[in-house]
Amino acid sequence: MDLTPYYITFHDPLWIILLSAVLFFPVRKLIWVLYVRKKQKTQQSVSEEEKIGLKKRATITAILLCIVFSYIYVKQVF
Repeated sequence: MDLTPYYITFHDPLWIILLSAVLFFPVRKLIWVLYVRKKQKTQQSVSEEEKIGLKKRATITAILLCIVFSYIYVKQVF
């Protein structure tokens, strides 16, 4: 039984998804903290409502960033 077609088909997407999932939470937290600090420079305090909005924005940014980085990394390394 030749597993080469399955390896070629599923190897890269599997690693991209895995690496994206592992990177997502720390990257989202880092981006969120940077957004909140930037907002605090212009205001004295940031409300909870604004923090929720910033977290949503950080989530979208982190998803895109992690997928792109994972894709580039997997294509270069593997």
